[in-house]
Amino acid sequence: MNETEIRRVIAAALAEVAPGADLDAIDADEDFVYELDIDSMDFLNFVIAVHDQTGVEIPERDYPRLSSLTKALEYLQGVGV
Repeated sequence: MNETEIRRVIAAALAEVAPGADLDAIDADEDFVYELDIDSMDFLNFVIAVHDQTGVEIPERDYPRLSSLTKALEYLQGVGV
């Protein structure tokens, strides 16, 4: 996947936990929890949605690497999505 496709995956996963979330309007380096006012369960559901859409196994120790748009893009590019 290229960066645009990965952004679509992230946007779709975020839409499941924060309907109306606009990736263009958020600070790409700010944690989703703060930027979108989601709780830890919402964040877990986001990680699950990313897994469901990509098939990438995301170990719990890597969850912090998905905590912002910048980090999530880097992580997913790094695992070869």
